[in-house]
Amino acid sequence: MTQPERRYVITFGCPDRTGIVARIAQFLADAGGWIVEAAYHTDPDTSWFFTRQEVLASSLPYGVEELRARFAEIAVELGGEGKVADTGEPRRIVLLVSKEGHCVYDLLGRVASGELEVEVSAVIGNHNDLAAVTEGHGIPFHHVPFPREDKQAAFAEVRSLVARHDPHAIVLAKFMQILPTELCREWTGRALNIHHSFLPSFVGAKPYHQAYQRGVKLVGATCHYVTAELDAGPIVEQDVIRVGHGDSIRDMVRKGRDIEKVVLARGLRWHLENRVLVHGNKTVVF
Repeated sequence: MTQPERRYVITFGCPDRTGIVARIAQFLADAGGWIVEAAYHTDPDTSWFFTRQEVLASSLPYGVEELRARFAEIAVELGGEGKVADTGEPRRIVLLVSKEGHCVYDLLGRVASGELEVEVSAVIGNHNDLAAVTEGHGIPFHHVPFPREDKQAAFAEVRSLVARHDPHAIVLAKFMQILPTELCREWTGRALNIHHSFLPSFVGAKPYHQAYQRGVKLVGATCHYVTAELDAGPIVEQDVIRVGHGDSIRDMVRKGRDIEKVVLARGLRWHLENRVLVHGNKTVVF
C-alpha cells in the first residue's frame, strides 16, 4: 500500500472576522505551500472561527519547526491560537485497561493490520487479565493494582508510566477508574474515554441496566475527552445500535460492546489526525 505524502496539519481558532481565510491562504501561498485539504467553521453562538488545513511538506522551503514559528506570528496577528502537526512524526498511545477486553482486542487488531497507524507504547492494567494478549502483540504490559485504601499511590505509578512514553493520546479502554483531578488537568486534550452510553443519558455505572429499565430502543456509545467532571468532557464521537423489546440486558451489553469498539476507534483516529478542535466543552470535528 502506497504511503501518503508527508503533510503539515495546521489547526487554528480565533474570533471570527473578515479576511481570516485570505490571510492564512496568503501566508501559505507566499511560502509556496500547496494546500491539499482545508475545512472551515464558525460557531454562530460564540462567533469563534475554526480551521484545519493540510499542506504538502515538500512544497515548503523550510521544515516544521520554522513553519510553527512563522504560523505563531499569524496566530498572534489574528488573535487566536493554533498548532502545527507533522504527519511524518510517529504517533504514540498508551492504553489504560481493566478486565473487559473488547476495546483492547479491537484496537490492537487495527494496529497489527496497519489500519490504525500508531505505536501502542504500553498497556497499563489494574488487573492482569489482558496481559497475555498485550504481550502477544509485543507490547509491554504494566500491572498496577488499585487497592481501595490507597488509589493515590496507584495513580501516581500510572502517571509515571505514562510520562515515560509522552504519548499523543492516553486511551481509557474500559479502565473503570475515575481519574483524579490533577491527572485530568495534566492530560487535558489527550485522555480519551469510551463510555458505554449515549451521553448525557445514563451517566455512571451500569448504563445498560438503566437503559433496560427504561425500555429504550437504541443503545449507544460515546468517545469523549476526560475532564474532572465525570462523563462530561467534550464529545468526539457517538453512535447507536438498535435494540428490541425481546433483548435481555446481556443482549444489550453485547450489542453495546460492538458499537463501543467502532466509536472508540473513530474518535482515536480523528484525534491522532488532528481533526478534533476543542472550544469550551464542545468540539468541531473536521
